[in-house]
Amino acid sequence: MGTFCSVIKFENLQELKRLCHWGPIIALSVIAICSTMAMIDSVLWYWPLHTTGGSVNFIMLINWTVMILYNYFNAMFVGPGFVPLGWKPEHSQDSMYLQYCKVCQAYKAPRSHHCRKCNRCVMKMDHHCPWINNCCGYQNHASFTLFLLLAPLGCIHAAFIFVMTMYTQLYNRMKIILRNKTSIESWIEEKAKDRIQYYQLDEVFVFPYDMGSRWKNFKQVFTWSGAPEGDGLEWPIREGCHQYSLTIEQLKQKADKRVRSVRYKVIEDYSGACCPLNKGIKTFFTSPCTEEPRIRLRKGEFILATRGLRYWLYGDKILDDSFIEGVSRIRGWFPRNCVEKCPCDTETDQAPEGEKKTR
Repeated sequence: MGTFCSVIKFENLQELKRLCHWGPIIALSVIAICSTMAMIDSVLWYWPLHTTGGSVNFIMLINWTVMILYNYFNAMFVGPGFVPLGWKPEHSQDSMYLQYCKVCQAYKAPRSHHCRKCNRCVMKMDHHCPWINNCCGYQNHASFTLFLLLAPLGCIHAAFIFVMTMYTQLYNRMKIILRNKTSIESWIEEKAKDRIQYYQLDEVFVFPYDMGSRWKNFKQVFTWSGAPEGDGLEWPIREGCHQYSLTIEQLKQKADKRVRSVRYKVIEDYSGACCPLNKGIKTFFTSPCTEEPRIRLRKGEFILATRGLRYWLYGDKILDDSFIEGVSRIRGWFPRNCVEKCPCDTETDQAPEGEKKTR
């Protein structure tokens, strides 16, 4: 409590000017960037927030940031403590053992030194630190040291998340390259299996561009010349397939999507914000990590949802004659809690494609 009171009882509001210096600006920018990127990576890529481990990991990141900033501002604003102007020892005969500061018009107390930057005699002065734009001394020595301890620990945690994020992305990338696929083609193949299982069809989808050898698939992307093989229009295919096996499956899936789409009615307005704060904390933190648009919703409108996540849906807005001429379709992501399934579709329609997949 005493520390808190010392924080708010500045000698005057001029202390806030300490922030207007290259040291604090750089230091706070680094802290903000590292903390923000670590939290974003942690939530969207590395560890899902709805799991126990993900929640603990996220709370630890917030804890590092709060403790680092607390000790940083404590070291900056509480300051080292200055020898009072005009100070003299209690016993006048002791002045013969002390140095006299002409600037402060006072004797220098034991372990104190005059700082040219602060223009004051600092109690138990260690050094003047440009990163906090203040001296390190008697009152803030502990806070400054804790800041130096916590900052590297927080950086180690953030670096671990960055490395694991990049490793996960690299692992997933190499896995699809060794199967001669792209991320979109992997998704098409997964939907093909779902379509066949849903309708219980007597057919098997075989991805046509997997050459059956990881080395051959690898050479489709990486070559000694640096240029990929082929012309990008026609591709070598495996036996039993032809050039249009994949595109035929895509046409089937598009037709199936129109049949299996679910009609929703908008029950709550949505502004189209990427990460809406007013739609719940889970909706905010699980916003789809994609450049696909969000669509603005108004109460009473209707949406055809084609796929979804746990807290978000993707679909097409059902347009009427009042919309701007020339706009053929409006589609994108929107929060699930802004809509409700139409009564006529509750029993007959299935969940939007991909809805069972959670983050």
